[in-house]
Amino acid sequence: MDRPAFSFFRNLMPSRPRQFAVIGLGRFGRAVCETLHTSGYEVLATDVDEKRVADILTTGLAAHAIIIDSTNPLALKEAGIFEFDTVIVAIGNYLQESIITTLNLKEAGVPYVIAKASSDVHAKLLQKVGADRLVLPEHEAGCNLAQTLIKPGILDRLDLDPEHSIVELKAPESFYGKTILELRLRSDYGLNVLAIGQSQNFDINPKPDRRLCQDDVLVVIGNKLDLDRLPL
Repeated sequence: MDRPAFSFFRNLMPSRPRQFAVIGLGRFGRAVCETLHTSGYEVLATDVDEKRVADILTTGLAAHAIIIDSTNPLALKEAGIFEFDTVIVAIGNYLQESIITTLNLKEAGVPYVIAKASSDVHAKLLQKVGADRLVLPEHEAGCNLAQTLIKPGILDRLDLDPEHSIVELKAPESFYGKTILELRLRSDYGLNVLAIGQSQNFDINPKPDRRLCQDDVLVVIGNKLDLDRLPL
């Protein structure tokens, strides 16, 4: 089942242009390129496979695409990849190439490197060589699916740390017509309401007397265990 876009956080994204480099154009890397490109960001797509690079250019899923061996630091430097503030290493199925590429990027001073991992061991190795963020797509997809089954009212979730999250959720029917104060979300659940709204229009830091309507969406922050207690 497709999940609604996390519209509240999308609206908070910086308006200034940002550039991304994506290394590895398999399914994961291609999806990253497509999403960033269609969202208006400039993307440099790279892969050692000529056919994959050609396909990205043909379909227009990135502003630029080049063939490169990312295990070669000189090749990365000549391509200008060390100048990017964010680089996504999407070579999840080739451990050696993935680890060496990540190491090359961090040793060259790339500020933020996101690396795809195919297993827990792979993730630990990537962390050892300096990856700033690890992504295990299959694991995360499974967790997200389970969340939608357990709590279908939650549209999306941003984990802040192992214990706390910000979630965007549809107001349940039991919330209709009640004010934030009457819901007692802070006193009974330990949760704080960051915003309430519909579609693109959000009331940031709403007042306690703000009354909820049908189709309202709430953005709340709190402990994951408290969030799970919500009547969704």
